[in-house]
Amino acid sequence: MNKIEIFKEVEEEIKELETVEKVLEKALEKEKLENTYFNLIIVDNNYIHELNKKYRNIDRPTDVITFALEDENSIIIPNEERILGDIYISIDKAREQSQEYQHSLLRELCFLAVHGFYHLLGYDHQTKEEEKIMFQKQEEVLEEYGIRREN
Repeated sequence: MNKIEIFKEVEEEIKELETVEKVLEKALEKEKLENTYFNLIIVDNNYIHELNKKYRNIDRPTDVITFALEDENSIIIPNEERILGDIYISIDKAREQSQEYQHSLLRELCFLAVHGFYHLLGYDHQTKEEEKIMFQKQEEVLEEYGIRREN
């Protein structure tokens, strides 16, 4: 059984999070993962800015940041519990980007959550080839759940 814990470090209600969780469950299913756990934490720009300064030497807020507990040296034992780590999403950045890209907040939050999920699994986008693989996986999950740019 998989478990996704969602935490809000902001006061506002975010009704989209119920669907975001279902989309992440779809991603776990697509990757055939079982007994896998991770956290999704919704924060504001100030919070993510501080995380970026402290851990990445980036002095600005970003949309998403992940802290993976596994790395390329991790030994993964089938049927054993896996704890992937944490995905932090700035709700402020998600709102800004949904307006900029002219799609819904739901689509942006789902995209950022799935993007973070694949980072936790070790995918990256440092090269064009890596980016193609990672973004294809993300789009497949979103498409399978019916989350499109016009949503």
